[in-house]
Amino acid sequence: MMKFKLLFVVLTLFFLKSYAQETIPCLIKTEMGNIKVELYAGKAPVTVANFLKYVDNHLYDGSSFFRVCTPENEKNRKVKIQVVQGGDVPEGKEFAPITMETTQQTGIHHLNGTLSMARDTPNSATSSFSICVNDQPELDFAGKRNPDGQGFAAFGRVTKGMKVVRKIQAQKDKDQYLVNPVKIYTIKRL
Repeated sequence: MMKFKLLFVVLTLFFLKSYAQETIPCLIKTEMGNIKVELYAGKAPVTVANFLKYVDNHLYDGSSFFRVCTPENEKNRKVKIQVVQGGDVPEGKEFAPITMETTQQTGIHHLNGTLSMARDTPNSATSSFSICVNDQPELDFAGKRNPDGQGFAAFGRVTKGMKVVRKIQAQKDKDQYLVNPVKIYTIKRL
């Protein structure tokens, strides 16, 4: 019986350790408050490694949330979304674009609070990322937001601070760009 209990404890610790390695907690400190996130390294390793490269090199420090998509500023678009976009690192400091991990590959969908890499064409994402406000299935693989149908690379989610995200989304914008971008003080691993 003692061997069985010991085996159970060892297996439990093994699975907890494996889970901890697959999700990486980070804290986004902004001038409007803090946003806690967890990154899914086990499901989206390329995208998470890219994001963490910017985090570990402090390139997001002093950047901002600079763009918002709202029901009001999306009303004339055929395919509407709601996100806040940030991570505008200084020009010339961006790393090479990464290979896109689609939602079809990772199984991470664009639900309320999902973090996702911004991009123009497939395999063009660098530093800019977005946070979904409400579920945004049109950003998934086969979604219609991007004409190529590849969607966007989701890689984590907000665990605390969606009130801050919604506050950022509510700021005054002109053509989706915030009149006063919301400063990101730091993004750090926890």
